[in-house]
Amino acid sequence: MTKEVIQCKRCIMDNNNDPDLIIDDKGICNHCHNYDKALNKIPKGKEADIHFINTIEKIKQEGIGKKYDAVLGISGGVDSTYLAYLAKQHNLRLLLTHCDNGWDSELAVNNINNLVEVTGYDYVANVLDWEEFRDIQLSFFKAGVVDLDLPYDYALIVTTHMAAVKHNIKYVLTGHNIVTEGTYLPKSWRYDKHDIVNIKAIHKRFGLKPMRKFPYYSLLKQYFVDKKLTYIQLLNYTSYNKDEVKKLIMDKLGWRDYGGKHYESVFTRFYQGYILKEKFGIDKRQFHLSTLVQSGQITKEEALREYALPAYNPSQLEEDKLYVIKKLGFTAESFDDYMKAPIKKHTDYPTIQGYWHIYFKIIGYLKPLKKIIGR
Repeated sequence: MTKEVIQCKRCIMDNNNDPDLIIDDKGICNHCHNYDKALNKIPKGKEADIHFINTIEKIKQEGIGKKYDAVLGISGGVDSTYLAYLAKQHNLRLLLTHCDNGWDSELAVNNINNLVEVTGYDYVANVLDWEEFRDIQLSFFKAGVVDLDLPYDYALIVTTHMAAVKHNIKYVLTGHNIVTEGTYLPKSWRYDKHDIVNIKAIHKRFGLKPMRKFPYYSLLKQYFVDKKLTYIQLLNYTSYNKDEVKKLIMDKLGWRDYGGKHYESVFTRFYQGYILKEKFGIDKRQFHLSTLVQSGQITKEEALREYALPAYNPSQLEEDKLYVIKKLGFTAESFDDYMKAPIKKHTDYPTIQGYWHIYFKIIGYLKPLKKIIGR
């Protein structure tokens, strides 16, 4: 039987793209409710302005006697570029970092270079060993899991943390914001970006090279690093309109548009625009456009019109497909075999949750012993 497709009355999310979608008796989906709950926790109007200024001053106070007030990971995308520009306008001393996995588009590289030149901020590029990282990426293809960007996203987090620890920086600025990025993607579309256990397990099973240079922390080290750092989402305390911001950074920083959410990476563009859609039945544009509808930046009708357009420019798709297949070492036939291969869950392999389960089990066993020793 053909499943009835049900769409949210407010945004454009539907149960075909998100099988876990929950629609209430008024026809509103769980993503809209999550958005509203998150937005209600954020200051508005003058209160937001005051909070923004107070946060800036607090960061500056913590930075007294240090070389930098905060660290910011940049990608060449809209959010991190604008945040760096905004920080400069308020005289924050930032250290900019970037994690280069070999897939940066030419536009992204130009955007980053322009940003660094105009702001004058110190900049550190962390370049991953390509042969090793390629082997890790290929292991994720072989594993059949949905989050092919997990190894890079994890490396991006860790290299930013490493820069903060090295320079004794407390604050990590992040470009994430509610009004253009929403809350959490559907759970079937994503996986835990901090799960080094899953990354190492998949690579150990399918990889061909030892993991020696890939940046990662042990679970204990990550725990203590996270305790030292404070994450700030400054864009949540500003009036953030994506179209207006794009015009501003084009004018002030020579920024150029790359055409899609996270499309500053050639691999991510191909992964999100083609692999996710054709192999996993996921079109991430639906969530991103829904967030813009929820925030009132576009109407539902405008979102539906844009969503009806092809996810990929045909000529760009063919160019990217040939490039990605060749760079990863696929043949046309072996890539087709991957696209047809069974889909696996990340939990089909060891995960960090399994380790925490063992940890808490051990703690449970030790509690009675602690009471005895304490007598």
